[in-house]
Amino acid sequence: MRPLLLLLLLLGVGVGIVGTGNRAEAQNYPWCAMLSMGDQAVNCGFVSTEQCMATVRGVGGFCAPNNTFEPPQFPRPIARRARTSLR
Repeated sequence: MRPLLLLLLLLGVGVGIVGTGNRAEAQNYPWCAMLSMGDQAVNCGFVSTEQCMATVRGVGGFCAPNNTFEPPQFPRPIARRARTSLR
């Protein structure tokens, strides 16, 4: 009976750990490689033009800006006013 209880406990802990993970979200990058490999293949997973060009050089094609790219929106820091002395 004890091995069964231990197995159930470990299974419960494992399910709890897996269930609390972060959601997977699609990444949105600013550059796309238009690859000429048979059918036109598109890979929009590049952060810079240099990274995209390094991929295209090996297989042929060209790089283009990703027209669906939206930069991440971070909260803007609050500007602090300089204190002035009235002396």
